[in-house]
Amino acid sequence: MPELLTGFSVFVIAIVVLAVILVLMGVKSIPQGREWTVERFGRYTTTLRPGLRLIVPFIDRIGAKLNMMEQVLDVPSQEVITKDNAMVTADGVIFYQILDAAKAAYEVANLEIATVNLTMTNIRSVLGSMDLDELLSNRETINAQLLRVVDEATNPWGVKVTRIEIRDIQPPRDLVDSMARQMKAERERRATILEAEGDRQAEILRAEGLKQAAILEAEGRREAAFRDAEARERQAEAEGKATELVSNAIASGNIQAINYFVANKYVEALQAMAAAPNQKTMILPIEATGVIGALAGIAEIAQSSFSGGQGSGDAPQAARPVMPRPGGAGTPPASPSTPPRGPWEV
Repeated sequence: MPELLTGFSVFVIAIVVLAVILVLMGVKSIPQGREWTVERFGRYTTTLRPGLRLIVPFIDRIGAKLNMMEQVLDVPSQEVITKDNAMVTADGVIFYQILDAAKAAYEVANLEIATVNLTMTNIRSVLGSMDLDELLSNRETINAQLLRVVDEATNPWGVKVTRIEIRDIQPPRDLVDSMARQMKAERERRATILEAEGDRQAEILRAEGLKQAAILEAEGRREAAFRDAEARERQAEAEGKATELVSNAIASGNIQAINYFVANKYVEALQAMAAAPNQKTMILPIEATGVIGALAGIAEIAQSSFSGGQGSGDAPQAARPVMPRPGGAGTPPASPSTPPRGPWEV
């Protein structure tokens, strides 16, 4: 009897241990950001999400444990021949995320290797269709084309390629030197063009200034000519008015007005002759006493004007203008007792 109890206890203990083992084999704890596939007799049945999950021991087994978070892969460097036969070295990075665990586990044998090789192939295709200058200046366009092509190719694998970046493009050293010389020549050409444009603009502004100055000078000459003409017109009007007044005075019998007018012109003529710059010696064909007489006549006219006319009320005497006589051989000398006479004798 004790032997029977001992054998039963061992059986119960074995059953309990087996149950515990079965429970441990059937209970699975899936961490966050992971998904596991379940296979039953080698065939995919379901996908275990994060948390505590149960499977059938010995019948179901875990197939693939996949990381569902976004991941990054390095694309190794490779040499690429551009459209203009330039050899460059390019590499990059890939950012991708598994969206369907079953497809990622069973549609492709090695997801990472497949994605990297697919990206390298498309890098050669995209970069090989561009010139070197376009290749170096259109990184965004290259990244967009690679992303579109690779994402479309990996879609059947349950993978979403979120971003592809070309990390580095290295042309050969001699090509870099040639590009540096080309850039220097281009900058010098631009500097020459800008300098020529500056000189051209300066010449244009200078010509505009000269034109404006010429216009203003012409307008000034025109205004001056207009003012001179107006002055001459006013002077002519004044002379006409003076002539009219003298004529009226002569008509009224005041012969002193014509004496003043002729004497004034006579003095002005002598002054002009004396002030001539090319006149070193002046020979007067008149007597010096004639000028003094002319001045005396002017004084007499002024005195008569200030005294208010003839005070005695006598009628004015008739007079005739007498031109000065030249002091030649046939001319008798003036008497000392006779006062000097002016160019016009009254």
